[in-house]
Amino acid sequence: MKEQGVPISDVEADLTSLETQGKTVMILAVDGNGAGLIAAMDTLKESAVEAVEQLKGLNLEVAILTGLNERKARAIAQQLGMAEVIANFLPRQKADVIKKLQAEGKVVAMVGDGINDAPALATADIGIAIGSGTDIPKETGGIVLIRDDLRDVALGIEPSKKPCVKSAQISSWLLPTTLL
Repeated sequence: MKEQGVPISDVEADLTSLETQGKTVMILAVDGNGAGLIAAMDTLKESAVEAVEQLKGLNLEVAILTGLNERKARAIAQQLGMAEVIANFLPRQKADVIKKLQAEGKVVAMVGDGINDAPALATADIGIAIGSGTDIPKETGGIVLIRDDLRDVALGIEPSKKPCVKSAQISSWLLPTTLL
């Protein structure tokens, strides 16, 4: 709207409030003036909260890595009991975030389901694609989960945390908001 010269100052406070609640907000304009807002909100998948709790229970750092704006991403993280949010990132930038975590000595697992997750899945130490997602992440991820259930991520990683299994010890999990 700003690019089109439509003033939004009358609705900006409401827009911020709605985004803080995790809603996607669209501004309506009539005759070059802001006329109202439409807010829509996705609901979390039934298993999302439990899946995040399971991953945290394995002493893993769990973060949201998303292209969404900071306010919306934080609202989703709050619903999930998560503290770390990495927001406003384009697909190639998501891969850079993973490289930075790896440079800090972290072993990074990324879970994704969309085309925009493919560069991050390819860069992560462990890329996990959700089988119900698009084909590109399935080709890019090293692991493909058949079901659309994030709890399978924790179920699959739990054995690697056992002392008898020799494997890379994952320290960071990154989840895009499309899976939550």
